[in-house]
Amino acid sequence: MTRRSPVGAEQRRRWSPGSMMARLDDETQTRLLRLGECRYQDPGEVLISQGDPAADTVYLLQETRGGLCAKVTADLDNGVEALLGIMVSGDLIGEMAVLREVPRSATVTLCSRTLVHRIPSAAFLTLARSVPSLSSALAKTLADRLDWADRRRLDMIGYDVPVRVARVLLDLAGRHGRPVSEGTDVGVPLAQHELGRLVGAGEAAVSKAMRELKEEGLIRTSYRRVILIDPERLGAYGS
Repeated sequence: MTRRSPVGAEQRRRWSPGSMMARLDDETQTRLLRLGECRYQDPGEVLISQGDPAADTVYLLQETRGGLCAKVTADLDNGVEALLGIMVSGDLIGEMAVLREVPRSATVTLCSRTLVHRIPSAAFLTLARSVPSLSSALAKTLADRLDWADRRRLDMIGYDVPVRVARVLLDLAGRHGRPVSEGTDVGVPLAQHELGRLVGAGEAAVSKAMRELKEEGLIRTSYRRVILIDPERLGAYGS
């Protein structure tokens, strides 16, 4: 069932740290949510497909636990599927194709049951032009994504797999992490093969790197969860 986007403090979920919505004040959040309609969608559903024409919609993701919502992938000419990024509660997707008026450059697939807000791109752009805090939040979010891509590209050139894993864990924790009793939870649930695709390594190499980091007393893991026990030492390890 599709319905108008919920507004008001009771309806709004907690936005993930580092997301675009987390950068906005309550009033701007409410105005943005009022622009579109929303419905819950299930894991595995594809919101955007690589190569699709630029549509007239952008999507805002809202997950009840504030965690991982979607993965961004692209198919290479050699048949390899690359994991370009992850999207969390409060992230906007599809805006790049709308802003550039080009076909969709990647596929976005939901990873958890997510409340998807479908916002007409024209209404979003009009609001962004009239509300400086929204255009600023959008610019900062896009700059963060560019920085993330640059970091991963440089990591693959300059570091071995354990260091690449350490660096991506630190980046995730810096963007989405939350303090817990044992240290810092990176805030995004990822399987080892997904982590491997983020750092450009196979699952076996990532598994070996994670064991090394655990043996060094730098991280603790459980199912799809990583806690940084000593972020400062992990940072030194990854430098």
